[in-house]
Amino acid sequence: MRVLSVASEAFPLVKTGGLADVVGALPGALSGHGVEMRVMLPGYPAVMAALDGATVVKRYRNLFGGSARLVTATGGELELIVLDAPKLFDRPGNPYVDDNGVDWLDNWKRFAALARGAADIGAGSLDAFVPDVVHCHDWQAGLAPAYLRFAKGRAAASVTTIHNIAFQGRYDSTVFPELGLPAEAFTIDGVEYFGGVGYLKAGLQCADAITTVSPTYAGEIQAPEGGMGLDGLLRARQAVLSGIVNGIDTDVWNPATDTHLARTYTAQRLAGRAANKRQVENEFGLESGDGMIACVVSRLAWQKGMDLLGECIDPLVAAGGRLAVLGSGDAGIEAMLRAAAARHPGRVGIVTGYSEPLSHLLQGGADAIVIPSRFEPCGLTQFYGLRYGCVPIVARVGGLADTVINANIAAVDAGVATGIQFLPVEAEALKGALIKALDFYADRPLWQRLQKNGMKADVSWTASAARYAELYRSIAPDN
Repeated sequence: MRVLSVASEAFPLVKTGGLADVVGALPGALSGHGVEMRVMLPGYPAVMAALDGATVVKRYRNLFGGSARLVTATGGELELIVLDAPKLFDRPGNPYVDDNGVDWLDNWKRFAALARGAADIGAGSLDAFVPDVVHCHDWQAGLAPAYLRFAKGRAAASVTTIHNIAFQGRYDSTVFPELGLPAEAFTIDGVEYFGGVGYLKAGLQCADAITTVSPTYAGEIQAPEGGMGLDGLLRARQAVLSGIVNGIDTDVWNPATDTHLARTYTAQRLAGRAANKRQVENEFGLESGDGMIACVVSRLAWQKGMDLLGECIDPLVAAGGRLAVLGSGDAGIEAMLRAAAARHPGRVGIVTGYSEPLSHLLQGGADAIVIPSRFEPCGLTQFYGLRYGCVPIVARVGGLADTVINANIAAVDAGVATGIQFLPVEAEALKGALIKALDFYADRPLWQRLQKNGMKADVSWTASAARYAELYRSIAPDN
């Protein structure tokens, strides 16, 4: 079984969020299930610089305004097919926005080109790799199922995975004539979406199967509150919609071997976390002490509930807690958190931006990780927290509800509770969850049992990879 996985990013080559971790981990997870997966990426400068053994396998004279090539290569442990289109992708910085944080005006061309190349491969244009299934991640690959559906001749089956339905890739109808799709594609049963072109909508309408990254989120997006305009389509296609929870790479995220930690440790040797806690205090300018440190590793955005966290910082500090924040995003939320750090020197620390080493250190040294998302398709930081004994405090939504088991004393003692959930997603409920965590933390044997319960949880790709392999085989053309 051959599968082409098409995405705009993949760890370790290019990463802006959890999508990259998922795309980067899937090929290895699926190899034990008889699935040969290659990852297709845009030829950003960082990707091109990381290629090893690059071979040109297809050329385009004019692909959305410039010459382009399909290149096979390895990048780290990934087998890659890269769309090298310098006019579209040879630019510095973030893959999606310019230095001012504004979307590149030609994003519609850039990711239409990625989808066009993926569909060409799915139609058998490369002798070296002819996939049975094209797996398309998020709106950036969303047009590929449409190109496959309207192709003449052989076409691979397609899967569209929704990692976050809030990002849809919607463009004016004026782009349609340049997409190279037949006129009949511009209908409600094709790529048309509220009078324009919807890239994610096209993927959901045209794919043979739809997945999202947790069972609860699969239900939430079929309701108007969660579907963001696509709920009707998803209800109509619910027979081919499923939720398959994400996993993590347990080799990369392993507290027993993690080189980003001041000291490695295991569930049997939790005392090793103390050195990491001291390092967290140093990195975030926190007073040294044994009191609980809660951490955040997140985009600082409304979706992530960071404004709610801002309302809870003063009560958290007053109750004896400390807070370390790693992230960037909304300017107003960043300013609010910096103001909290100024009000509470030594009790609240913030590092603006993203740092892979610091994200590992926080999981290995903080006592709890706070994830108050208003909606969360799956989330990965709670998995890292479970794996590292950094107890998740989460809103009971989406994948957070599916992957963290709410704690009370009986559930902790029974060995099943792994974190603390709260609902509704409001500041008062979050404050209650934080105070509950402080109360649990005061009983150190109880807290350690909660940590060890989380560290026993299976956060790997094992079960989910088997489900993906089963799905691929169910839709493959020769099935």
